[in-house]
Amino acid sequence: MDLISLIIILLILSGLTVIYFKKRQSRQLEYIKRYIFHSSIKKKISNKYPHLTNEETHLVFRALRDYFWMCNKAKRRMVAMPSQVVDDAWHEFILFTRNYEIFCSKAIGRFLHHTPTEAMRTPTLANDGIKRAWRLACAKENIHPSVPFKLPLIFEIDSKLKIEKGFIYSLDCTDKKTGTTSDGYCAGHIGCSSGCSGDSGVSSDSGMSNDSGGFFDGFFDSSGADCGGGCGGD
Repeated sequence: MDLISLIIILLILSGLTVIYFKKRQSRQLEYIKRYIFHSSIKKKISNKYPHLTNEETHLVFRALRDYFWMCNKAKRRMVAMPSQVVDDAWHEFILFTRNYEIFCSKAIGRFLHHTPTEAMRTPTLANDGIKRAWRLACAKENIHPSVPFKLPLIFEIDSKLKIEKGFIYSLDCTDKKTGTTSDGYCAGHIGCSSGCSGDSGVSSDSGMSNDSGGFFDGFFDSSGADCGGGCGGD
């Protein structure tokens, strides 16, 4: 076999491998999208937060699906959990150990571990885990991470649902009258506290797409990073 034939075979094999993994990820993301959580898990969240309506409880589990989508897209990189109520739903899901194990296998391809920690170091200082969560959540909703026009659901939900001791994020972090920083965490600093590219490993002019995993491939591995209510990763 000559060198050219060998190169052609390797290129074909490489292309087939890429197609296989893209199709596998597509099946995983569809599984996450259509997954129905056990009614007992929803009931536990309703009991813990009795002020939530059925529609609002449904929103919590929609945000949890978003989080699993983010973990899938991040591959084995650590992803922060930016919501307290969604983290509580994740905890309840984990307690259904057999269901959770099967879900992880089909949705992510491995068991997704949980490590509880803090959200951000300060209202204006984001860590790698929360930055990664921000960019993934923005990509999920077609929001530019550096110039967002709204908060992604998983960053907005604690405030939206009035969750006690929840994580509150704000787009406009400065009071225009006083010039002081508002309460909660500043979403603008999650993406750009150290510049919109250098600290995160992603170029500020990168393109975004719901189906593009490549947008996130430049992130550093943050296995030791701090996270929100919890981290997903190995």
